Amino acid sequence: MNGNNLALMAWRNLWRHRRRTIITISGIAFGLLLAVLFTGISDAGYGNMIDYAARLRGGHVTVQHAEYLDKPSLSRTVSDTRAFTERALVEPGVTRVVTRISGEVMLSTAGKNYGAGFIAYDPASEDAETFGMLKSIGQTPEDGEAFADAKGRGIILGARLAKNLGVGIGKKVVYTMTDKQGEIITGMSRVSGIIRTGGPSVDGGICLFPIDTIREALGYEVDEGTMVSIFLDDHRDARQLAAKLQAQVGDQAAALIWSETQPDLAAFISMKVNGGIFLEMIIAILIAAVIFITLFVSVMERLREFGILLAIGCSPGRLSALVLFESFWLAIVGLGAGILLTIGPYLILAEKGLDLRAMMGVDKVPEISGIAMSPVIPFGIYPENAVIIAILVVVATLLSGIYPAWRAARVVPVDTIKLV
Repeated sequence: MNGNNLALMAWRNLWRHRRRTIITISGIAFGLLLAVLFTGISDAGYGNMIDYAARLRGGHVTVQHAEYLDKPSLSRTVSDTRAFTERALVEPGVTRVVTRISGEVMLSTAGKNYGAGFIAYDPASEDAETFGMLKSIGQTPEDGEAFADAKGRGIILGARLAKNLGVGIGKKVVYTMTDKQGEIITGMSRVSGIIRTGGPSVDGGICLFPIDTIREALGYEVDEGTMVSIFLDDHRDARQLAAKLQAQVGDQAAALIWSETQPDLAAFISMKVNGGIFLEMIIAILIAAVIFITLFVSVMERLREFGILLAIGCSPGRLSALVLFESFWLAIVGLGAGILLTIGPYLILAEKGLDLRAMMGVDKVPEISGIAMSPVIPFGIYPENAVIIAILVVVATLLSGIYPAWRAARVVPVDTIKLV
């Protein structure tokens, strides 16, 4: 028997027990569906989460003072941010580069004081693509609007923070912070906008300033800030870019990726991804067990047949190849059935995403590590991960056939031919 004959015989053998084969193929297809669903949520969902967090904080890669991460202070700055911006923009995959100032501030009104975090940004260089919080400003006519330029005198407050301070649009707020030399400075601004993200930490603990106003108040130079935020097409390129920029800037600053500047978010995503991988491994083991049982039972039922084949001159190696061909056909047909089963749900989820609003409540917004996330999780899978899943399905199925193939080759003709 040549290879073509063995493949044809293996194909016919599979359909001698049609029901069992269909059940096995269904198991493979269902396993593929689950693997794609888990991976699709991980790839697009957590990728979107990373992008969203980057737009709210320091970008996919952040260039900042070497000691700022461990000891955040408005005295630890990066100078000549224009040069850092020019270096980053020539790198492939970089979409935007912006400079920000962030730190802590004390806000006061006539009878109330609240501490908050602040971010000073340049309205001319930033929009919702780099600073997601801007989408949540001025959602109603009573909530004002974002800054028009970098030299404005206004302040934008989170909705809950404004409520706690008892102020609205046009009201005065006194801010107190420590400048570059460590001196306490005080200023006054009128509320020009309200942020409504739905996230308690953001709405209750963040305020925004025009960057040039804060530069002047803190004694910064015209191109000085606490961070240079770099945004990428693909967050997976962040580590490579950070390493390249670090080699360029040397000891002047530290180039950090999002997971280093936001360790809580990175830990959450890592936990979820590893949990998904663990579940996929369990599914893979269960599917492999089903395939193994199918092939092993098939071999045990055909021991007499194998004995006759050996007696008339078929080699043990060809018997092993016959069983392996059966597992190969199971893999190919199972993979094809899995693709057909997955296409429909995949296209629906890719278009609409995974909507959690019914589960969480219409007015509630998920918050992770202080970052308000969209309740609609996008869905999609990286092409390379889809290829990996397909390869693993085929490999797992072939591996499941190794022992049954070995058992078929160990048949003793004299013993098995006597079986009835």
